Amino acid sequence: MPNTSTKLTWCKARIGEDMNWWIKEISDPIHWEIDGLGIIDPRQFQHILDLLEPLNEYGLQTDLVAEAFYSFGIDEIQDDKSVLLKRVQDNILDSEDPLFALPDVLDEDKGPYADLLDHITKLRIKMLNDLIDFAQNLTVEELEEEIRESQNGDFLEGRATHYFTELTTILEYVPEGFELDDDEETTPKSEDEELVKEIEDVDTGTDTEEKLVADETMKWDEEEEDEEQQYEEHTTPPETEGEEPAK
Repeated sequence: MPNTSTKLTWCKARIGEDMNWWIKEISDPIHWEIDGLGIIDPRQFQHILDLLEPLNEYGLQTDLVAEAFYSFGIDEIQDDKSVLLKRVQDNILDSEDPLFALPDVLDEDKGPYADLLDHITKLRIKMLNDLIDFAQNLTVEELEEEIRESQNGDFLEGRATHYFTELTTILEYVPEGFELDDDEETTPKSEDEELVKEIEDVDTGTDTEEKLVADETMKWDEEEEDEEQQYEEHTTPPETEGEEPAK
C-alpha cells in the first residue's frame, strides 16, 4: 500500500554536481529536514528495480519496496532549473509514468525504508552465499560494515550519502577478492539500453566521418603513387644489355 500523508503534497528538487537530485524545498518542513535529503529520479529507480530482480528467487517482498517510497511526478520546471514535483498516490511499482521516489525516512531506524534496507541486505547475503563458495559464510554484519565505511567516507569529505548510492552499495556488493560469474551477475536493463544508445551515437558521430576521410585520403594517395609509377615507366627508356651508359 502506497504511503499516505496529507501534509506531504509537493517538493522542489535540484540536480547537484554529483548528478543526483536533492530536495530544495518541501511542503512539510516540520517533519522533513531537507539538508542532505536526496530523491531518486526515474532512471535511477529503474536501475534499482533491475538490481532487485535477482532477489526475487530469494524471497524479495515487493510490498516492502512499494511502502518504502513516496511517489512524485514532474509538474513544472522552474526558472532556476529546479523541478517542482507533485505527490501522486500511484503505486510506484505499477505506474507507467516516470516517477521520482522519496524514501520514507521519517523514522530512520524503524520506518519503511529502514525495513527495506534490512530486507535486501539479508537477501543479498543469502544470494552471495548461494552463488559463491566462501570458506566461511558471509554475514550481514560484513555488508553493514561496508555501508558504514562508505557513509563515513562521505561524511569526512563533507557530503551526504545519496539514497541511490546507499541502495546500490547493497545491491551490487561483492566481497573484495571475489566476483560473480557473468551468467550469475545481471546487467541492469537500463544500462543495456544506454549502452546501445552510446554505440549508436558512436556509429553516427565524428569518429566514423574521420575514419571515412582517412580512408579516402589513403585511396587518393595510392592513386597518385600508381599514376607516378606509370609515368616513370613510360618516360624512362629501358637499358640495353651490354650498352654502356652515356657519359
